Amino acid sequence: MNSIKNFDIFSCLLVLSLMCIGLVNIYSATYVEGMSFFSLNNFFGKQVFYFFICLVTFFLCMIPDIKIYFQYGSIVYLLMIFLLIGVLFFGNEVNGSRSWFSIAGFSFQPSEFMKPVTALALAKFLSNIHSDIKKLSIQFYSFLIISIPLILIVIQPDPGTALVFLGFYLVLHIVGLPSIYMNIFTAIIIIFLLTIFFGKTNMLLLTGLLFVLLFIYRLYNSLKKTRLIYYAISSIVFILCVDFIFNNIFEQRHRDRFNVVLGLDEDLKGIGYNTNQSQLAFKSGGIFGEGFLQGSQTKGDFIPEQHSDYIFATIGEEWGFVGSLTTIIIFCILLLRIIERTSIQRNLFHKIYSYCVITLILFHFGINISMVIGIFPSVGIPLPFISYGGSSMLAFTILFAGYIKIDSNKKEKW
Repeated sequence: MNSIKNFDIFSCLLVLSLMCIGLVNIYSATYVEGMSFFSLNNFFGKQVFYFFICLVTFFLCMIPDIKIYFQYGSIVYLLMIFLLIGVLFFGNEVNGSRSWFSIAGFSFQPSEFMKPVTALALAKFLSNIHSDIKKLSIQFYSFLIISIPLILIVIQPDPGTALVFLGFYLVLHIVGLPSIYMNIFTAIIIIFLLTIFFGKTNMLLLTGLLFVLLFIYRLYNSLKKTRLIYYAISSIVFILCVDFIFNNIFEQRHRDRFNVVLGLDEDLKGIGYNTNQSQLAFKSGGIFGEGFLQGSQTKGDFIPEQHSDYIFATIGEEWGFVGSLTTIIIFCILLLRIIERTSIQRNLFHKIYSYCVITLILFHFGINISMVIGIFPSVGIPLPFISYGGSSMLAFTILFAGYIKIDSNKKEKW
């Protein structure tokens, strides 16, 4: 075990501060008169219990040699895949998603733990082969490592958690995946949203006009004529498929959320209720907030899931702009800190795993806050280290502990 001076203590303090912010605001969001601090019959008591479990788990993760993680990464990945398959048949259904195992009154969500395990497996594969990510065979197996859990999670269905797994494709891009994949993915997202917003007919007309202009301009553009034709046909085919995808693959609640976020529908009492109430909470919070246990929206229990996915609304109402900004700054400092220390890693396995840590925290942080303030559909993604949930907190603790262990060995090349 490395000397304490080799560990990134500052990052540990940042994460500990986020956990404390979470505990304070979970207590406020779920407070009722006479509530016991340490009773497992309330959300706060359970979160305190999870907090201590996470501390113990963190220190246990520091004990093994880092090579153990590398050696057994693939085996743990396969075991977790079997758990994801098992939850489809034997799991409990919560909020329309069969994602949970229940044991002795506690719930266990395999998809949360699949995140650090996938990071481990992807880092092991890419570092073990020492091959160029530009090779199609390497790309195929890399996509497979990410896509298998992603598909199993979509089947549950849990589109929010599945969405976070797209962050692993960003990691591939960082380590050298050709930019064509990122360009295609970005184009698909833009065309999909624009087609929903403008409608299929209008989008076909806009696309046709755009490519006509590109053909006219092609003499001054690096794009070849045949490539333009390929892009045009591909775009038109995808636009024609958007209606089928939107109406047959997405559930009604997901369609409603897209329509509300894009401004096509206004549903302040239905699917847009959470977002509207959280926005009211931010407005009532003002600059300095209404004070601990004083939030009118929080005390009135107007925001469903305010202790979990919408915990940031409690921070905004009771601690105001200052509290919200402080939370965001802590996240940003943590991410920048990990990025800075990852840049000096000499070991490829360490570097890729750390990139996975960065993207997973970034995706959760960005999507959750965007969801709460109403610029992204509500998809059930927790705020790392802050939202209520034992599986989420423990999974992020394991993920972060892996980074700390790896960072303490940054001088090793093996």
